[in-house]
Amino acid sequence: MALMHAHFFSNVLGMCVQADVILPERTVGQIGMEGTASDNYPTLYLLHGMSDDQTIWQRRTSIERYASEKGLAVVMPTTHLAWYTDTQYGMRYWTYISQELPEICRSFFKGMSTRREDTFAAGLSMGGYGAFKLGLRASETFSAVASLSGGLDVTGLGGRHQERNALFEGIFGDLSKVKGSENDLFYLAEKLKESGKPLPKMYQWCGTEDFLYEDNLKMRDHLRKLGYDLTYEESPGDHQWKYWDEKIQTVINWLPIAK
Repeated sequence: MALMHAHFFSNVLGMCVQADVILPERTVGQIGMEGTASDNYPTLYLLHGMSDDQTIWQRRTSIERYASEKGLAVVMPTTHLAWYTDTQYGMRYWTYISQELPEICRSFFKGMSTRREDTFAAGLSMGGYGAFKLGLRASETFSAVASLSGGLDVTGLGGRHQERNALFEGIFGDLSKVKGSENDLFYLAEKLKESGKPLPKMYQWCGTEDFLYEDNLKMRDHLRKLGYDLTYEESPGDHQWKYWDEKIQTVINWLPIAK
């Protein structure tokens, strides 16, 4: 695998941004890893949580090793504390992550597949919300999405974190109006199902001791009721990296990567 630290300008955000990118490489004799690659390799957009940045998946897991034998590219962008949303304060992080970033990556890295079938998203906590949002609002681009301990019900953010209401209002606007908006995953799932557009494959895991567990159960039941292709798993655990390191391996093995 090759690891790239990319610093580039986002026209959508109007500023320089960063993404760390793992690219497939055919290797022989590399200790502890077997590298494979294709001419059009699949790509996973791997999203961080509220307290982190584009480096965190490399610092807390062996993501490069996990992706290597699959010939999978992994794009790890930073999107700061914006909840993968076009914010009320004018920073269009949703447009950046869903449209501009894939276009930029495909222009930089010519081997990266442009096919929906080869384009995936996953994330933890806030990044789990972002990954499901990509699947439900940009299903024409992302064919499979995965959430680990996802913050999937943003309609309750104001009540759960009242000390951060100013932050959330800057992102989402009036918190009483988030429900039924294009930032509400429950609403987006209903809207996409009714649209006739392609539905993503979805994977969801949450620890049974996680403070987001009940929200994850609500999302599981909602997606099942709507008939989504959902793989749901739970196991003992709370909100920490020793579980996400294990489960991102499950996600990579679950991804529908063409042989």
